[in-house]
Formats: sequence, structure tokens, C-alpha cells
Amino acid sequence: MKVHLGTIGRLKESYFVEADEEYRKRLRPYCTLTVHEAKDEAGMVAALPANCHLYVFDEGGEAMTSAQFAELLAAEQQHGGGAPVAFAIGGADGHSDVVRKRARRLIAFGKLTIAHRLVRILVLEQLYRAFKILRGEPYHRD
Repeated sequence: MKVHLGTIGRLKESYFVEADEEYRKRLRPYCTLTVHEAKDEAGMVAALPANCHLYVFDEGGEAMTSAQFAELLAAEQQHGGGAPVAFAIGGADGHSDVVRKRARRLIAFGKLTIAHRLVRILVLEQLYRAFKILRGEPYHRD
């Protein structure tokens, strides 16, 4: 499965960089992950494949469980027609209405406002967790 992660800005703090590298390494057996770092939203959107199925992380989105997130990935694998899946993380000001409207779904990590650099790590961890759930491998606990 081809997965793209669009972000605004680069990770600067060493602890975020280390976590990012760790989860990207863990994801290698499960998907081909490409991370697109851009200076602004327009650059991020331009970097994502034009035919991708876009999911946007947004504080106004739908909160879901890890199992539901895994089901979303499973549905993409089974019914996505081979289109790459892309997840977009906004910058400090979130996403524009244009990006929100293009998304297949808006996803939130609850009602909290979370720094976009931390959201990047959370998304990578949830991707890893979702693939473990889908393969029935130990990691996730209900």
C-alpha cells in the first residue's frame, strides 16, 4: 500500500526526529510511506499525488478509535482501486476550506488542539498500530 503524509514544516526537535525515524522504520514492512514536507499548504497539496484519496487531520474532524482507523485503511486496501492514500497535517493555523472540502474525511485526535509536529508522530504511530491490527499481530490492546 502506498501512503503519503503531507506536512507543513520540518521537524526540528531531536526527540520528534527520533520518534519519526522509529515509526517510519517500523512501517517499512507494511507500506511504502512517503513524507512530503512543505513550507505552506499550497506546497503540501502540490506534493501529494493528484489521484490520491486524501484524509485530513483537523481539530474539527471526526474522532475515531484505533480499530476504526484500521478499518479505514482496510477499506482503502480493498476498495481504493490502487489509488495512493494521503494524510494531511495542517500547520499552526490548520487547513483551508479548499483542503477540507477535497478530503474524503476529516479526522481528529479528539477535541484537543495538538501541535502539528506532535500530530505527525501520532499519525505515524496510528498507521503502525492500524497495520498491526489488520495483520492480527501483537501491539494493540482493546
